Amino acid sequence: MKQSSTQKFYLGLFIVISTIALIIALYFIGNRQNLFGKTFKINAVFNNVNGLQLGNNVRYSGINVGTVKGMNMVNDTTICVEMIIEDKFLSHIKKNAVAAIGSDGLVGSMVINIVPNSEISSALTPGDTIKSFSKISTNDMLETLNTTNQNAALLTSDLLKITSAINQGKGTLGMLIKDPELATNLKQTVFNLKIASADASTTIKDLKNIVSAINYDESLASVILSDSISANKMKTILTNLKKSSKQINTLTENLNELILNFKEAKGTVNYMVNDTSLVKTIDTTIKNIEQSSVKLNEDLEALQHNFLFRGYFKKLEREKIKEAKKRE
Repeated sequence: MKQSSTQKFYLGLFIVISTIALIIALYFIGNRQNLFGKTFKINAVFNNVNGLQLGNNVRYSGINVGTVKGMNMVNDTTICVEMIIEDKFLSHIKKNAVAAIGSDGLVGSMVINIVPNSEISSALTPGDTIKSFSKISTNDMLETLNTTNQNAALLTSDLLKITSAINQGKGTLGMLIKDPELATNLKQTVFNLKIASADASTTIKDLKNIVSAINYDESLASVILSDSISANKMKTILTNLKKSSKQINTLTENLNELILNFKEAKGTVNYMVNDTSLVKTIDTTIKNIEQSSVKLNEDLEALQHNFLFRGYFKKLEREKIKEAKKRE
């Protein structure tokens, strides 16, 4: 009877302790899963949730704020993850926050990290769907590395072929490396180009000195380039000189013909000898030419005192004086 009472006592004590332990375990599990506190739900859409399980933690800026409640397949490339967040964090999470799946350490379970955005946005409301960011999976990284390795192998093979061809003296680069005569010619060509460049630089410098030595303000070029009226006048003068040159050529031909006839003593020569009125006419013509020559000299004198050509004639006088001093 005593043993039966003792057994009942220990059995009851075991049941009580087990019940208390079970309650405590359920409390911690429920607290971890946010079953007893006030919570709200939000969603995030991912293309890949590899490794993520129900009950995994949800973190906001490194703090555990909730857990993963469910994962629903929307279509073949879209998965909607439902998260339960503690109500006290509702005012801190904004609508423009971004969710990403990561691992808890190197070998830990997967977690959802919610990262705040620096831009200003309104507070999150229950049931909202926030933006998501899908990281590159390990398989994708391995495939990329595999492709990179294959490309590196092909590149190494091509480089080996190129270096072999260069060592054999094939191609332009191989000739440059293996052929000493070609290298010498190339060196001589570069040396000649250097000399030509130096000569061109010297020539340009001399031309610059010549242009700088020209007195622009006192030259005829200054008048022609700066004064449009003078330029037009010079253009007219040149046109008239061209016409006069043609007339002089015609006159020269006529004079040649006249001299020829004079030598042969035909035609006009007899007329000039016998006709005294023609002699008088020629005399009058010569006087007119002399008067025109005087007027031409006066016009040239006036042209020398003109302000447009004064600098030009002064420059000619200075050059004559310099030449005279050199001769002395």
